[in-house]
This record gives sequence, structure tokens and C-alpha cells, in this order.
Amino acid sequence: MAENPWSLSRALRGLFVKPTIDENTWDDLETALITADFGPDITERIVEELRGNVERFRTTDPKDLQRMLRESLEERFAAFDSTLRLTERPAVVLVVGVNGVGKTTTIGKFAKFLQRYGRSVVVGAADTFRAAAVDQLATWAERGGATIVRPQHEGQDPASVAFQTIEHAKQTGTEIVLVDTAGRLHTKGGLMDELTKIRRVIEKQAPISEVLLVLDATTGQNGVMQAEAFLQHAGVTGLVITKLDGSARGGFVLAVQERTGIPVKLLGQGEGIGDLTGFTPHVFASALVD
Repeated sequence: MAENPWSLSRALRGLFVKPTIDENTWDDLETALITADFGPDITERIVEELRGNVERFRTTDPKDLQRMLRESLEERFAAFDSTLRLTERPAVVLVVGVNGVGKTTTIGKFAKFLQRYGRSVVVGAADTFRAAAVDQLATWAERGGATIVRPQHEGQDPASVAFQTIEHAKQTGTEIVLVDTAGRLHTKGGLMDELTKIRRVIEKQAPISEVLLVLDATTGQNGVMQAEAFLQHAGVTGLVITKLDGSARGGFVLAVQERTGIPVKLLGQGEGIGDLTGFTPHVFASALVD
């Protein structure tokens, strides 16, 4: 398997082939974790835990440290349930996030992801604030093999588009509904009112299975701060981390879970339509460390 460009393994490779664990090992490990965007607090806790384990088991073998790090990360990732809850029919997923995080492309990729599991998908273009958003979403929905429900006229109320999308799903027997929403944050109050209305309209027709917040890994903690309004008001049930490719941002996954208390459920690791995967703690921890 090709090395992930965001993997910690590049920074750790030299560390684990040394003949013994010494003080430089801990300095190098701390630097590697900080560089991978774990953040200083989590990094400090991980290093402290590993120091304790190394002392307890009286080992000086860096391979033991590598295994302990992998197990520690996996345990931390697994503390959050990454299961997608999509059992209702139709299963309705509300996709939220600020503009520019890759929300539109993520919806197309998610449609493709679901299709690979044999699920039929319809996308509702409820971001009616920008005309270009509908066209862009239509392009990505088509790539993902999904049907799209567009606004019937310019400036149509987003909640009514969501309503029409659920109606379409019920009439056609479509299994999964993905509803796009506006991402502008310049009037938080108005945006949250809009989201509340969309939720209310949808829930009269079907339960909402998931509210997925899309976050851009390259913005780090700033991205979380930008998304605070969604976290507080939109009933977010899961996170989608985009733009993990091309940078050492793997630690952001743990940092954002611990900060928000919300599980990461999907990862975007490339530009292609197939570059969205589910989040599996064991696989992700191994990719970071090995």
C-alpha cells in the first residue's frame, strides 16, 4: 500500500528504527505529533501515557513504543462511535458546514460511497442562496450516480426544496436522501433559523438519520471555531473531515473529536469521486503509525 502523505509514519520512521528509547525519542515523538495536528494538550497526554507504559514494562525497544502508540491512538479514536445510522427508509442526511470546506464535493462523493453499497440516493439542493451552488451540486450528484431535486424557481425556500426531496424519495422508493444546506455564516441567526425550519419540515415527513458537519482539515482548530454555530444549533451527529490529502493532518481527526465530543464518520482523502471512506479506528491508527 502506498504511504499516505498525511501519515505520521514519515516522521516516525527514523524514530522506531533506533537501537533504543532515549530522551531524543520523546522529543522527536512530541514534534511528530504536534506536526500532525494533534494539538499540544493531546500530544502531552499521549507522550505522558507512553512514558508511563515504557517505564512500567521496562522496555527500551522502539518497536514496543511503536505498538503502544498505535494501540493508544486506536483506543482514543474508538472512544467515539463512527457508525453511520442509515437504517430508516428513507434515511435522511442533512449536510451542513461553512462555505469552502468541500461540502458540495463531499455530497457527490458520499452518494458514490453509498452507491458502492447498493443504496439508491437522491440529493436535495436546499442551498438556494447561491444559484451556482445548485449547478455545482448537480454536477457532483451526477458523478456520484444520484438523482437531484432542484429548486423549482430562483430563491425558492430551502425547506420547501427539502420537502420536495423527501417526497421524491418516498414516491420512487429511494433509500437515502442527502440534503445540502447553505454554508454562509455572516448572519448566524438567520442561518440557524433556516436550518431549524428545514429540520422541522423534514421531520414532519421522516426522521432525520444523521446531521453531518463537513470540516476542512487544513484549517485546523480555526475550522472548529468557524463551525461552532453548527455544533451548537444544528444537532450535529457526525463529522466529515475533508482535505486530509497532501499534509500531515491526521491528528486533526482525534483533536476535533475530543474538542466537540462528536464522532468522525467519513474521511475525504483526495479529489476523486471515490476518495471518501468510512472511519475505522484500527485502520486509521495503523495508517498513521506504521
